[in-house]
Amino acid sequence: MAIADTKKRGKVATKPVDTDLLLKAYGDMLLIRRFEEKAGQLYGMGLIGGFCHLYIGQEAVVVGMQMALSQGDQVITSYRDHGHMLATGMDPKGVMAELTGRATGYSHGKGGSMHMFSKEKNFFGGHGIVGAQVSLGTGLAFSNWYRANDRVCVTYFGEGASNQGQVFESFNLAALMKLPCIYVIENNKYGMGTSVERASASRDLSKNASPWGTPGVQVDGMDVMAVHAAAETAVAHCRAGKGPYLLEVKTYRYRGHSMSDPGKYRTREEIQKMRSERDCIEQARHLLEAAGVDDAAIKKIDDDIKRRVQEAADFAQSSPEPDASELWTDILLEA
Repeated sequence: MAIADTKKRGKVATKPVDTDLLLKAYGDMLLIRRFEEKAGQLYGMGLIGGFCHLYIGQEAVVVGMQMALSQGDQVITSYRDHGHMLATGMDPKGVMAELTGRATGYSHGKGGSMHMFSKEKNFFGGHGIVGAQVSLGTGLAFSNWYRANDRVCVTYFGEGASNQGQVFESFNLAALMKLPCIYVIENNKYGMGTSVERASASRDLSKNASPWGTPGVQVDGMDVMAVHAAAETAVAHCRAGKGPYLLEVKTYRYRGHSMSDPGKYRTREEIQKMRSERDCIEQARHLLEAAGVDDAAIKKIDDDIKRRVQEAADFAQSSPEPDASELWTDILLEA
């Protein structure tokens, strides 16, 4: 493992940089970025139907969190979920095939963007109902507590869902039973088109679970290593049997709420400022360059990811659509 003291845009980094870990984070974030860009292209070509919510800009959140997890830990999230799938190690080919409604997709072409699962990777969705995954994630954490298996569940939701009643009910139950659940508020500032300042009286969402004694912190969601450090603290807290932990990860999405959103509620200047000054991938690249990682190594990662994403797109477009008989599968489990 390589550790290097680095400078970031003229400022000494607060901690030495683990270049091996940062290289992995850079690659994982770039995979999500390029995959989502390709998904946006395929949507524009009419190859992806229904809803499609892109994760572009928020990559550091899920990548930083995932690097702190262990095999068997669970992840559940909302409808902005492609990045979470890829971060857990799901095959880009299967994800893209599902987006395009093909039989080779993770849900056999029947789920689309918002309804993909992977038992192998402990990814439990992708949920289209705002906030519904929070109570389900609490249930997953309950199963871990019941089995005493030392696993944790990371439950993601947006600031737009953060004031729902079922969220607070989940906070209460998790604290009461000391469930190993990490609640992650991905605060990208806008719930659909409504600014968080207009929707939440709280200006610090990390304190939303404090009435139940649950610790919470705000995290710079555009800094993958800051997210990783916060995730490690939260995971250690849960594994120690101390109950749930809340992270408000402050991030930003560059695209509209969904592909149908023109985004007229914010200015181009606001988006460009975030892209030019705070982009998580560019920050990681600058750190790697400052740590002495040569351009050839970074370019190799870029080229490999470009190839993988194109292969995923080609695989999806060449895969067959599901047979009509699939309408009658996965609707009943006899146990």
